[in-house]
Amino acid sequence: MKKILIVEDDNNINGLIAKSLSKNNYFCIQAYSGTEAYHHVRNQSFDLLILDLMLPGMNGDELIKKIHDINVAPIIIVSAKDELDSKVDLLMLGADDYVTKPFEIDELMARVAVQLRKNNNSQQSVLKHRELVLDRNLHKISIKGLTVELTRQEFLIIELLLMHPKQVFSKQDIYNYAWSDYYIGEDSTINVHISNIRQKFKQVTEEEYIETVWGIGFKLK
Repeated sequence: MKKILIVEDDNNINGLIAKSLSKNNYFCIQAYSGTEAYHHVRNQSFDLLILDLMLPGMNGDELIKKIHDINVAPIIIVSAKDELDSKVDLLMLGADDYVTKPFEIDELMARVAVQLRKNNNSQQSVLKHRELVLDRNLHKISIKGLTVELTRQEFLIIELLLMHPKQVFSKQDIYNYAWSDYYIGEDSTINVHISNIRQKFKQVTEEEYIETVWGIGFKLK
């Protein structure tokens, strides 16, 4: 079970995040100040941190700096600060993702899944869904035993969807994973790649494997 530290001084938000993570089978530790969070990080390891910026005792910026040498887990910032400069500065400081308040809890859960996947060293070598098979070691995708040639980004998009077959991923989640870059509204890029994947799949099967969830993103069908 993945262990996640939630650092948020708002009791309601902290509780909402903890409840949602627990439902998704994550083990949560809750902290309500930067000082309390620092104590936890010094005394135990975590798979991921969800961190507010405006905290009593020690703010989020200070906390990221102080834990940088003792914590290797990814950090997702959850903050009301919406300025692009703030986001860029925090990503440069060591944060891995940034969610602006108010946020949809499903979006945060998807981002948690993405970051944990990136940081997971014990990966399954083969992922399957119906007759779709992805082999990480061979970097190969096949349907009904027939190989489908995909680009690197197309391969990573399918890999992400296969890892969490019931999860809906936003275009930002997909971009962050497949390009390992910070998303700046590349909607057309994702749409083109999804369309290309569908066309390539149609060459070997009439069955649909990618479902569009309107207004949210994509998932396995």
